[in-house]
Amino acid sequence: MTLSNEEAKFLATFTSEGKRIFSFQDAVMYFQSKEGVANRLSRLSRKGWIRRLENGLYLIIPLEAGPERIWSENAYVLASNLISPSAIAYWSALRYWNMTEQIPQVFFIQTPKRKKSTVIQGIRFQFVHIEERYFFGILTQRVNGVDITVTDREKTIIDIAHRPELGGGIIQLAEALKTMHNDIDWVKVDQYIERWGGGSVVKRLGYLIEIMSIPIPDREATLKNWRSLISKGISQLEPGSGKKGPVITRWNLQINIPIETLHF
Repeated sequence: MTLSNEEAKFLATFTSEGKRIFSFQDAVMYFQSKEGVANRLSRLSRKGWIRRLENGLYLIIPLEAGPERIWSENAYVLASNLISPSAIAYWSALRYWNMTEQIPQVFFIQTPKRKKSTVIQGIRFQFVHIEERYFFGILTQRVNGVDITVTDREKTIIDIAHRPELGGGIIQLAEALKTMHNDIDWVKVDQYIERWGGGSVVKRLGYLIEIMSIPIPDREATLKNWRSLISKGISQLEPGSGKKGPVITRWNLQINIPIETLHF
């Protein structure tokens, strides 16, 4: 359906800024008044130029959608616009960096805020709350002409070592380390571990690097330093898989899954 001059200018302004997803508040700021904004957005929706994604969030349907106005936005773009600040993380980041061939059925979004999971375009987006001090290692990338935010390779590794269940399990982490270790900045990983403070992260990551003979720089010195950061309690290699299996005391880690599943 035909756009009015006001509507065309409104959409063109956001599109020129690379903003294909906008909030109700963005529209209020554009029109410099809340009055009439809901009606304007409702008309644009009926005409097929925007689509309501969830309460207060809208997608601009581009010209490429054709006369039927059918359009599915890239999931990475959607994920980066559902809450701010946030970053695509865990298994979804692992996939973005080509560190796994598995395609997760859920898009994981890390944020220091709290938000319930939602389904948009048939995709489930799960928001994972994390303390502000652990919200770092985030990059801005360009996808289909739009900026997205994603944890970098090194923070992705740290995050999955912290919560393997959000990254396909410890086996996915092991596979990523095995196949992509040359693409990881291990100096940065070391800095991130110091910033994180050790704990179960350094136990799982240190054990995997040791048992799989991953060739990281200054390997022995680095692993020795990591062991000085581990907590006293016993952690499980694979959380949620029970508390049976041998304990590796130098890492305070219980190996509660068969070692052969790590494929090293």
